[in-house]
Amino acid sequence: MSDWTDLIPQAARNYIAGRRLDEVECIVADIAGVARGKAMPASKFVHQDRFFLPNSIFLQSITGEWVDNPMGAFTEPDMILTPDWSTATAAPWTADVTLQIIHNVEDQQGNPVPTAPRNLLKRILALYEAEGWKPVIAPEMEFFLVARNLDPNQPIIPPMGRSGRRAAGKQAYSMSAVDEYGKVIDDIYDFAEAQGFEIDGILQEGGAGQVEINLAHGDAVHLADQIFFFKRQIREAALRHDCFATFMAKPIEGEPGSAMHIHQSVVDVKTGENIFSEADGSESIQFMYAIAGLQNHLPAVIALLAPYVNSYRRYVPDFAAPINLEWGRDNRTTGLRVPISEPAGRRIENRLAGMDCNPYLGLAASLACVYLGLKEQKMPRPECIGDAYMNETDLPYNLGDALDLFSDSAPVREVLGVEFCTVYEAVKRNEYKEFLQVISPWEREHLLLNV
Repeated sequence: MSDWTDLIPQAARNYIAGRRLDEVECIVADIAGVARGKAMPASKFVHQDRFFLPNSIFLQSITGEWVDNPMGAFTEPDMILTPDWSTATAAPWTADVTLQIIHNVEDQQGNPVPTAPRNLLKRILALYEAEGWKPVIAPEMEFFLVARNLDPNQPIIPPMGRSGRRAAGKQAYSMSAVDEYGKVIDDIYDFAEAQGFEIDGILQEGGAGQVEINLAHGDAVHLADQIFFFKRQIREAALRHDCFATFMAKPIEGEPGSAMHIHQSVVDVKTGENIFSEADGSESIQFMYAIAGLQNHLPAVIALLAPYVNSYRRYVPDFAAPINLEWGRDNRTTGLRVPISEPAGRRIENRLAGMDCNPYLGLAASLACVYLGLKEQKMPRPECIGDAYMNETDLPYNLGDALDLFSDSAPVREVLGVEFCTVYEAVKRNEYKEFLQVISPWEREHLLLNV
């Protein structure tokens, strides 16, 4: 036991702290970002350096349906999973002492499996590395705490606060609103501390029961791992206090949706300097290229940033969500915002991604657009001064349209990899087909007797 525990982060060693480790969860993220894998007694894990899962886990939709493999026969060969020791972290909500470890996913020839979302993000980072660049990411996570909902036919409602009243909307940045569900927030903080995660801040967002957590900037894979872990621990914290945490893009009618804003910049590996700024502190030409890359290629990756039919309910005017690809300095009506910063921190905030996206795929998609922009060296549209909500939307209206754009973009398919794109599209087409076969309450109410 002491051999491999020497390889894990200090926070994980502190969590064990001389206690008997009971269980290790060996996990990977599937296409939806769901944790899949195996849990095993620590006494067994210590004797294993790998385990196996079929590659079909990346062909499973959010409903649990299996999609026919568009790349060939559905033989389900085993993949080889090996632990990434740097990801070992506590599962502090469990009754026993348990660690979670994200695993690397390779085929039997030792090659990264291209349909594994974490591998896709690494693929994009390798493109940057080949140019002498390294992206720097800072994500924001929005989610709702809601009352337990056991009947999908019933609408989602806000949770009951400690005052005995349901959480109210339109209370952005209110400290007393956060205090209404303070016990859940306390557990989120405690879990994060046990896991060794740094929270940059927690605040009340505009929706009823809507919370935002900001993470400190850093490496893209490391932060995607954290979001993957955070989604799980936030759900567990909510369940302790008789409510649900949901990362749906638009769970409550009439309330704002939940985004995963992505702040991104790029540094020169040799100098450590932000390539978005010149030596005199002014904006560089690469900064403009990056904005243009996002404007030109984001429509083709919206299917990754907004991966479900519900995602497109978030893209409506006047609900603090972007409906455009305009860019502006400190302008929250634009899809691409340039926050106030010092030259070293100059960055672009991509406001299009929903919190329902797989964090590995969302970050990979956004970074791919910036990469293409830096390589293509095109200029963006003029800056939007004023209310960008007045402009026509640049975004697809539904998942089907988004998948058409995704399928038709040769640059995106080349950067993300043809096999990943083909499998992802197959999974999402299957989900969309299932949705279209469901008859909604709106249809029954308005069409049953009136048409």
